[in-house]
Amino acid sequence: MDKKALKKGKIHVWHIEMLKRADTTSESIEKTYDLKLVEVVLPELNRFLYVTVGAPWTWYLRLNWSYEEWRNYLSGNIQTWVAYKGATPIGYFELEQQADDSVEIAYFGLVPEFIGKGHGKALLQDAITKAWELTDTRVWLHTCTLDHPQALSNYLARGFKVFKEEDLVDEIPVTAIQPWEGAAKPSLGLSEGANSARQ
Repeated sequence: MDKKALKKGKIHVWHIEMLKRADTTSESIEKTYDLKLVEVVLPELNRFLYVTVGAPWTWYLRLNWSYEEWRNYLSGNIQTWVAYKGATPIGYFELEQQADDSVEIAYFGLVPEFIGKGHGKALLQDAITKAWELTDTRVWLHTCTLDHPQALSNYLARGFKVFKEEDLVDEIPVTAIQPWEGAAKPSLGLSEGANSARQ
């Protein structure tokens, strides 16, 4: 990303975790989508999801990644799960198994056009369930002030606990991230959701 398009900004980060599967909320949530595991490493797909889901929340760190960087990342201990309504992707999450056998929910969120339609809680519940299928010790992630205002409360309601907070200063985009150069996609005026990630 062009340095001229960046500005220094303060970011507050919450690191949250779940240490027991039993801490997961037992709330029954209706699911109106199909969840599919991506079985072939396909950088184009993950970059599409990253940009489409993350644009409203200023996910910017991977915008300049090369094809090789994406492929190396996805060839590691990564699972990508995509939620589909019919043939349309409505959201996704990435799980990364760590060396200590914990699992990080590395990225999670909905396509902006599907926020506020009742999918967020169900998809987060799916992400937690799939994460616990990969570990017996710990599921964790972090969220920050660049994410949706309701992100932290949604995670806490599902059973996560804050274990660390910190303030960072980083160069963040000045203007809204677009799906492609010159797209000029208008803001959707989002007010609900819980997209979260490393940025």
